[in-house]
Amino acid sequence: MPLPADLTALAEKALDACRRAGARACTAESCTGGLVAACLTAIPGSSDVIERGFVTYSNQAKQDLLGIPAGLLTIHGAVSQPVAVAMAEGALHASRTHVAVAVTGIAGPGGGTPEKPVGLVFLAIASSTRPTHAERHVFSGDRDAIREASARRALELIAHCFDAP
Repeated sequence: MPLPADLTALAEKALDACRRAGARACTAESCTGGLVAACLTAIPGSSDVIERGFVTYSNQAKQDLLGIPAGLLTIHGAVSQPVAVAMAEGALHASRTHVAVAVTGIAGPGGGTPEKPVGLVFLAIASSTRPTHAERHVFSGDRDAIREASARRALELIAHCFDAP
């Protein structure tokens, strides 16, 4: 399935930014199910930047692969800023890369609540040289639109993570 042209262009920008910085990258994804990694690895030559991708859809996978404490998931829930931060930092540690982006959210159509509606997504980017940055978004549309918007923002975070503060 071909990717939307804007996602491909953003993936190229993200890879170029990493190359300029001499950095390797990885992803930690939940609601996007590997879409961010798929965008990045769809670009020929991406293996010089992309080290690995974690698809941690379940809470158990988040604990096993990224070292997320069970208590953090119990207190905040998988769809939360603290978990997005822990996912990015856990991926950075587990992969020994220079940058890791994480995505967790509710893509729908079900699963939303008044406190955590469908479209709620938390993203985080961790780096070996800067403090971890996290964002909260509520994207609109159907499941595909929410997943694409999440991937788009994740790619933008990578593309700009080496910009001057």
